[in-house]
Amino acid sequence: MWYEGLAGNAWTGLWSGYVVCSGSCPGIRKIDAPCSACNAEPYDLSPERLTLDGREFVINPVFMGAEGRFEDYIYLQMLQREWQRPAAEFQGLSHFPDAERPSARAALLLLFWSYFETRIERLHRSAMRKLPPRVLDDALRRYNGIGHRLYGLYKIFYGINYFEDLRAHGFAEVADLLEDVHRRRNDFSHGKPQAVNDATVNALVANLKAEHEAWIAVYNSRVGS
Repeated sequence: MWYEGLAGNAWTGLWSGYVVCSGSCPGIRKIDAPCSACNAEPYDLSPERLTLDGREFVINPVFMGAEGRFEDYIYLQMLQREWQRPAAEFQGLSHFPDAERPSARAALLLLFWSYFETRIERLHRSAMRKLPPRVLDDALRRYNGIGHRLYGLYKIFYGINYFEDLRAHGFAEVADLLEDVHRRRNDFSHGKPQAVNDATVNALVANLKAEHEAWIAVYNSRVGS
């Protein structure tokens, strides 16, 4: 699984190595690579030597991490906890037929969708940062549901919806998965919790790294345009 290559197998490692561009955009980039949003050159990682009170110090470069807010780490920690929690703890509905019982880890999908919503708002706010703040705030207030922000508002701003944008960037499988997750999350919230089944949760976890990279690719294409 993708997280086996992360330090300590911690899912927060999805943000490891990413920094906020210090060039002309708020792009998300790797330290040792050009910014795909504004084409800024890779950073100079050479240490600096400073002399203070007659003593010489070697200072290595320090960069701002690319996670949007502290909540990014909290969400990822919570997602990992739900994945690792023994499924037996969720068997209160084990007497229900399989077709009528949600996944024992349904909470993981619901948590993911909340996290996903915060990143879609970040994308809109960063990409539309040149709009007057009151205009942008009003647009986000009018289109305050995630469905509206993925389809209606996204198309107003960029000409296509978010899932079409993912496909245009080569992430068709991620787009298909997210559309399915969106439908099942809505079904869960409107009287059909069994829509969130084990197969969907397993597919989401297996593709979490790909989804993360897909979001960054689309984000950079929009904040740099």
